[in-house]
Amino acid sequence: MPAAADARNIFSIVRKSIDVRSVHLHVRKPFRFLLAGDPALVSELRALLLSGHDDTVPLQAAACLETIRPAAPVVTNPNEVRAIVVLGRPGDAASADFDALSMLRVPILAVTVDPRAPASGPGAAPAPGSRADYVVPAIAREPLRSRFFTHLVECAGGLEIAVGRHLPVLRETVAAKLTRNAANNALKVALASAVVDHIPLVGIVLGAFASAGDMVAITGIQVMLMLHIEAAYGRDPDVHRTWQLLPVIGGGFGWRTLARELVGFVPIAGIAIKGAIAYAGTIVVGEGVTFFHEHGRHMTKGQAATLYERAKNDAIGFVRELVARFRR
Repeated sequence: MPAAADARNIFSIVRKSIDVRSVHLHVRKPFRFLLAGDPALVSELRALLLSGHDDTVPLQAAACLETIRPAAPVVTNPNEVRAIVVLGRPGDAASADFDALSMLRVPILAVTVDPRAPASGPGAAPAPGSRADYVVPAIAREPLRSRFFTHLVECAGGLEIAVGRHLPVLRETVAAKLTRNAANNALKVALASAVVDHIPLVGIVLGAFASAGDMVAITGIQVMLMLHIEAAYGRDPDVHRTWQLLPVIGGGFGWRTLARELVGFVPIAGIAIKGAIAYAGTIVVGEGVTFFHEHGRHMTKGQAATLYERAKNDAIGFVRELVARFRR
């Protein structure tokens, strides 16, 4: 039970700094996606993006999607626009005039629906004012989720929680992005703490405080991640409810303790391992909470272990590359 006791002690410290108010503010942030092109396809995409609400579609959610004419776009609140989605059949994009749309200075995602073609798209989201082309066999969740949904959410950077709250079909993609962001922040905290531990004078003076501080900071990142994902899935943030999900993050304390010990035995490799474990533990938290909301149950130990090992190995490779660059 020591791990559970440690979890409760850390959680009691962390909860004092949890900013629930900021989560509420993120939920209410306004955004708008503009839809243009083939009317039938626009209608299909609108219906898909708004699907998943329990009863009727809230007015705030419907207002996030605005249909425009590409040749003469009239936008209600241009400052709220984060992306333009233009839909068409094979050959439509070649004859379309995107000049007026590019003047809005937001990313343009041109989607061609071709039942005979596999889903495809660029490796990165388009920059503001530029266009990226996507091909999907149908307006459906599976063919759209790999590239198009990911890039659409990236276009709304900083507004992910509001996007998930209003457009349920994007929630899993939103949760994945929130998880990656939190894991990167946890990685930075762990690396900073590990480096401090290896600077002789600073490590002697601050090492103990850094070690305690990074556990609190990383746990705070993970708890806020849980609240953010819950908010994206339509739940108002509630710190007390996170106790129900605490088993998802309980194993993370053991991983961080192991990482801290490894730093002492294997100085350079230990730094990478410490950062990797912080990163992987946060990935497990985010994907574990997402799994809970998607399926109504926690991951099995086997599923969590497989996920953790994959995330840890990816992070170790990344951090070792950084260490190699630093040495050079």
